[in-house]
Amino acid sequence: MNNKYTELLDFDREHLWHPYTSMAKPLPSYLVESAQGVEIKLASGETLIDGMSSWWSVLHGYNHPVLNQALLTQAQEFSHIMFGGLTHQPAIDLGKKLIDLTPNTLDKVFFSDSGSVAVEVALKMALQYWQSKGQADKHRIMTVKNGYHGDTFAAMSVCDPVTGMHQIFEKVLMKSIFAPAPRIFINETWHDDELIELEALFKKHHHETAAFIIEPIVQGTGGMRFYHPNYLKAVRQLCDQYRVLFIADEIATGLGRTGKLFACEWADISPDIMCLGKTLTGGYLTLAATLCTAEIAQTISEGEASCFMHGPTYMANPLACAVANASIDLLIKQDWQGKIKKIEQQFQQELIPLKQFDKVANTRVLGSIGVVETTHAVNVAIIQKRFVELGVWIRPFGKLIYIMPPLVINNSQISQLVCAIKAVLSEDACFID
Repeated sequence: MNNKYTELLDFDREHLWHPYTSMAKPLPSYLVESAQGVEIKLASGETLIDGMSSWWSVLHGYNHPVLNQALLTQAQEFSHIMFGGLTHQPAIDLGKKLIDLTPNTLDKVFFSDSGSVAVEVALKMALQYWQSKGQADKHRIMTVKNGYHGDTFAAMSVCDPVTGMHQIFEKVLMKSIFAPAPRIFINETWHDDELIELEALFKKHHHETAAFIIEPIVQGTGGMRFYHPNYLKAVRQLCDQYRVLFIADEIATGLGRTGKLFACEWADISPDIMCLGKTLTGGYLTLAATLCTAEIAQTISEGEASCFMHGPTYMANPLACAVANASIDLLIKQDWQGKIKKIEQQFQQELIPLKQFDKVANTRVLGSIGVVETTHAVNVAIIQKRFVELGVWIRPFGKLIYIMPPLVINNSQISQLVCAIKAVLSEDACFID
């Protein structure tokens, strides 16, 4: 690596704060020179197979010509315009697409900047809805343990109370109601005992509960856990029975990752509010959407404030909407289910057998998501370095080594990802005793 790159990395280490990283003892960062398809080229010369889709956002691979053109075409018209009092075709087209694709009760769309903000918007919608109905006592949120919904304040308040950020910020967070995490996995036999504690919480707290929020089928950062669809069905029924709004956080699962276009489809249910993000623009720009029913939108609009109290500066950014439209069209016009099924089958053949290793507690696969749960926590700095040496980009956390590659990945590239995981499982230095 030449002096220019060394200087860049030195500045980065000294001045740029990376996610979940100490400035006192920062984890190493690797300088990217370019990216194409599923390959990331580092300035130091290595080419890495991307197993992370840049935190689950890159759907069609990097530097895709169709998505590139969508950005260029829109940029020649206008790159941004305020959404207050003005509108534009990219936002209108995207709204139409999302209404057509999502469950049929969702027909109002609120655009925002990121997934975490989409959750904030959803929670504010629920709270303002009950306020507008004259039931301000319904001001708490119910959720499940092991969940993750983002890093902003309201979103933090519904993340797992132990593995989340409650210990640091508990004095200023909303006091949410936590049900036990779903225990029955998607491929296990269902039994109704799973619902005893959940039903008791609804019965006890429904009078003060505005909404129940959950990641459908896949609990992501809270443990990469794939739970049974009957749990979602039960939540929908309980929300109806006790007059609680149901929020589905599809930020990680939306647009095909689980093998269904939306994970709610596993249970054939429709939420009252749905959050989308991450993959929405194919990994190009930050954009999110919160969809709700007409009844929620009408109630809020007829309430005391006469409007919904939120409005980001970059709401419905035209560049982001344009590339989101192109990304969704790319997905829908291809055999996306066949591609995900092919990835899933190869994961089942190659990744599932890694459960034979002593350091592996469990392996599991759903759609284009593959997970190796280890018995010991990973040493992030060491295991990351080893993955780079093995020609892959995989970023584990805790006891989870997982992959969720772009849909354009081929068989040999998947095999390289799995072989790299297999290699580190035999190396004690990659794990913390």
